[in-house]
Amino acid sequence: MNIRLDKYLADSGYGTRTEVKSLVKSGVVSINGTLAKDCGQKINTDSDTVSVRGVQIGFDEYEYYMLHKPGGIITASRDKKAKTVLDLIESKKRRDLFPVGRLDKDTEGLLVITNDGDMSHRLLSPKKHVSKTYVAFVSGVAPEDIVERFEAGLDIGDEKLTKPAKLNRFDDISCLKEKYNDLIIETRFKDHFVKSDDIDNKYTSLSIFEIKISEGRYHEIKRMFEAVGCEVVYLKRYSMGELTLDFNLKPGEYRRLTEEEVKTLKDF
Repeated sequence: MNIRLDKYLADSGYGTRTEVKSLVKSGVVSINGTLAKDCGQKINTDSDTVSVRGVQIGFDEYEYYMLHKPGGIITASRDKKAKTVLDLIESKKRRDLFPVGRLDKDTEGLLVITNDGDMSHRLLSPKKHVSKTYVAFVSGVAPEDIVERFEAGLDIGDEKLTKPAKLNRFDDISCLKEKYNDLIIETRFKDHFVKSDDIDNKYTSLSIFEIKISEGRYHEIKRMFEAVGCEVVYLKRYSMGELTLDFNLKPGEYRRLTEEEVKTLKDF
């Protein structure tokens, strides 16, 4: 691929177009061992070698990360006031990364970060029906036919019912841990299942559900449970399509996706 030198440097994390122009003018950028003088010079990303201050830099057209999103962080590329999920990716080179889809501020779990727009579009397209699996801690008395109601679709105040969702109820936290070897889930369990000092003891008895959906409406899962008289007090995403959260990642940690994982996502 042939691109301009200033774009090459900017996409490699060396600043804005204006900043990299100053970098080139300062005489610290070389191409194939020759001092670069023109920011508009074309670079062949497959064959040319670019160095800054004598250190060769690599060029990645696309970057792919798996992030274990923590609660309290907004899913956005940038925000003037709040910390975003992009701020957590400290090793990023590309300046055009974005989250694939969104998780609510208080929702934890799997989030893909990339700059591959085509792949993101396929994963989020309603036509692809890419499933997402979550675990929800829910307060309130769940109706006996809750599984059937989720399967049939629920009225959450939109023009259309939700698409059929698959619901599975765990008997207790040990059953959840047996399926999802998540080292922090017990801590989260204790946070929400301790006896409350509130008069109504709101969080002393919670149900644990696994829910698989194939769409992504605003606050969808929370609104689905509200439609059956319940409240989600903790929500975590564990998978997107065939990609599953790496339980070695603590909340706030991330890693690059493997080539096999990227291929899996691209195959949708």
